[in-house]
Amino acid sequence: MEHDIRPGGEYFVLEDAPTHKVKRIIVKPEGRLSYQYHHHRAEVWTIVQGEAIITLDGEDKIYKKGEVAKIPLGAKHRIQNQTGEDVVFIEVQLGTYFGEDDIVRIEDDYDRE
Repeated sequence: MEHDIRPGGEYFVLEDAPTHKVKRIIVKPEGRLSYQYHHHRAEVWTIVQGEAIITLDGEDKIYKKGEVAKIPLGAKHRIQNQTGEDVVFIEVQLGTYFGEDDIVRIEDDYDRE
């Protein structure tokens, strides 16, 4: 199983198929992912633990356990955890390419490109 530790959290790849990719992503307390978009994939995020703020094209909304965010192809998005416990979500990627190099970062707390 592919696993990567990133600033603010970590992820595990649960499935990597030609038509989709599934990840379990953990966002640590006070952590957040970069504000980003993708050229080749849309994403569906299901919160399975905790409460997160998801920004989608500049609009913030709170998501709780069991709630789902749909991120269309090309939409700018980010998730952040402003609580004291881990946020865990399942990400399903749908599209034509699922490489990590299809992340276009607009804003990043950790100065990644």
